[in-house]
Amino acid sequence: QVRLVESGGDSGQAGGSLGLSCAVSGARYGEYCLGWFRQAPGKERGGVALIGNYGEVDDAPSVKDRFAISKDSAKTFVNLQLSSLTPKATATYYCAARGGPSCYKGLGNFPSFGYWGQGNQVTVSA
Repeated sequence: QVRLVESGGDSGQAGGSLGLSCAVSGARYGEYCLGWFRQAPGKERGGVALIGNYGEVDDAPSVKDRFAISKDSAKTFVNLQLSSLTPKATATYYCAARGGPSCYKGLGNFPSFGYWGQGNQVTVSA
């Protein structure tokens, strides 16, 4: 059973940076796609960045070159560094995992992820 526990985030100012971390347990053996989704009030949950079992990264166009996802080879953590923040980044951020080596088409398909963290709020002020 995969368990995900997020930390970090909180609040920041436009133009600044924040970091989110997700402690992963139960995924050391087996292949998993790991990543981050976010959900703003009144909006659907959407993919932010995913990283496949062998390290391939898929970023949402809105965060490309500003947010960076990383993980360790043992899949014990997956981090998201948020830079050049704008108020549009304000949302609850969720760590997620699904079985299989690839994150193919995962950004737009949050129901395909069976494991979720509790969510961490990120608030960016202008």
